[in-house]
Amino acid sequence: MTLRVALGDDSYLAREGISRALESDEGIEIVAACADVEELRAAVRETDPDVVLTDIRMPPTHTDEGIRLAEELRETHPTIGVVVLSQYAEPLYAAKLLEHGSDGRAYLLKERVNDRAELSRALHEVAGGRSVVDPRIVETLLQARRRRDESGLETLTAREQEILALIAEGWSNDAIAARLVITKRAVERHINSIFWKLELGESADVSRRVKAALLYLAGTVG
Repeated sequence: MTLRVALGDDSYLAREGISRALESDEGIEIVAACADVEELRAAVRETDPDVVLTDIRMPPTHTDEGIRLAEELRETHPTIGVVVLSQYAEPLYAAKLLEHGSDGRAYLLKERVNDRAELSRALHEVAGGRSVVDPRIVETLLQARRRRDESGLETLTAREQEILALIAEGWSNDAIAARLVITKRAVERHINSIFWKLELGESADVSRRVKAALLYLAGTVG
């Protein structure tokens, strides 16, 4: 059975390169090649492909359109597999792609496009409801887990972890206090405790906030 694939990438050269790489695979047919997420979304409705192969970043925002489309399709077209391509090893995005289930989802680095057999395998795997994660992403996740185990995050109280999560999202002390319905002074006490438990030393407060946020993000990936 021929696998029908809808392709999304804002780079014309990338679309052409991927299309040509897969043309030689008799088991794969490119049914649409789209330059932005809206065009790709429309192509999914019109062609009902077996798999969507998409760059993670496309117009209009060039952030995580591929990830968000994959999440939409989980609701609107649950039988369609999705392979997300990324230029860099970004474990947070991989975690986001898989957080509601890994079935029919793959996260690959764009360099895998040069290996037609590897790309073809990923397409067939997600079409069959299975998952694929790039080996470099797996290694990054394992490193993040090791950093988490050594970071001291497990010593934080539930409230401190809640506040650290908000710090990682960029919330100010005033905003955290309003969100949690506690005083700003209480927030400051919790943050000082977080810095102490994570052994962030006596550097400037802004620097310590950034370091704490990075530790939190690395710890929540694995």
